[in-house]
Amino acid sequence: MTNGQYQEAVDWLFVQAPNYQIDGLKAYKPGLDNITKLCDFFGNPQEKIKCIHIGGTNGKGSSSNMLASVLQDAGYKVGLYNSPHLIDFTERIKVNGKNCDKEFVFDFIQKLKTLPEDILPSFFEFTTIMAFEYFYQQGVDFAIIEVGLGGRLDSTNIIQPLVAAITNVQLDHQNILGDTIEEIAAEKAGIIKPHIPIISGDETDKVKNIIRQKAELENAPFIDATTIHTELVSDLKGNYQKKNIRVVLALVEELKKLTISISDENIENGLLHVHQNTGFIGRWFEFSQDPLTICDTGHNQAGLEYVFSQLNSIDRHKHVILGFVNDKKIDEVMALLPENSEFYFAKPSINRGRHPEDYENLLQEAKIFYKIFDSVQEAYLSAKERCTKEEMIFIGGSNFVVGEFLEKNLEISE
Repeated sequence: MTNGQYQEAVDWLFVQAPNYQIDGLKAYKPGLDNITKLCDFFGNPQEKIKCIHIGGTNGKGSSSNMLASVLQDAGYKVGLYNSPHLIDFTERIKVNGKNCDKEFVFDFIQKLKTLPEDILPSFFEFTTIMAFEYFYQQGVDFAIIEVGLGGRLDSTNIIQPLVAAITNVQLDHQNILGDTIEEIAAEKAGIIKPHIPIISGDETDKVKNIIRQKAELENAPFIDATTIHTELVSDLKGNYQKKNIRVVLALVEELKKLTISISDENIENGLLHVHQNTGFIGRWFEFSQDPLTICDTGHNQAGLEYVFSQLNSIDRHKHVILGFVNDKKIDEVMALLPENSEFYFAKPSINRGRHPEDYENLLQEAKIFYKIFDSVQEAYLSAKERCTKEEMIFIGGSNFVVGEFLEKNLEISE
């Protein structure tokens, strides 16, 4: 198999199987019917691996990677399923920080062509069964499975995990999950299963109560991670990581109750070496120091609040590159924009990417200094040209903006 054949296969998969990340609502297939048929077809590999399930609006990617790093430090072989990818498809499925083998991906995609006609999987459903099968073939000790969207109807919800966590609940994907925090919390609480411990990382009582009530209904132990006090830190930067660390510590405690050996030293080292152990990038990622250039994939209102708050705490003039997808409520973002900044708005190069000209009236109303670009790279090159050593660049607003930037520039910087 050549790189060209691999890329052709992945491109074919994107075309054949509708992908919510790229195509939006029309690609979303709620429910477990398809994934159940898929898993049956492939011999139910998810039943042959020990899983940990992590959901939530924000923080599930960071928490998943931190937990993987801790378990790796303890000597375990760890599978990690995250989405979306930033640069290459294989980032979604990792074992001990190493991306899924391209040969495996190529071969598995060929099997899609042999599926019975009554199984028409979405992109995410097919990727999910691919992850289960890869982890089974690789003989992982644990597979950490990140929820794709929501919880109750997400295709990852077919697993019976050792323990599950909901990092937090915020407004996001309202067109799918519901208009209120309560409705979204109920959807995310759908990953709670009978007798399986559930960790809650949300700080608001109304969300906590919904998760607790569902846990009681399922006779599942409820653990409130917000009661944990710790001085432990991670190499994943961003003030918001303190909340994710508490969730990870609660997950580790539950795993230790299952006689899984994890020392305090494993926890400390694992948290401090997430980048090295898992290859995770995208959250408050320092791309360069000269000029200081930070990327962050936070993209919903709560995520951007955290990120922009941290930007405001840095005493530098900022060149802020932002781009959004079609369903983003731009007016909400305008109210959050960091101070002491000039802005570069760009269109992400995907079907759902929104051109800044579509919302320029909101930019004008915000009375900010801004420029509009057709691509993220054009915006970055313009910001880099204007940025002095005493200033900084920030890139974000969408996973796709960060992914596009890194794809163009990461290899150059290395």
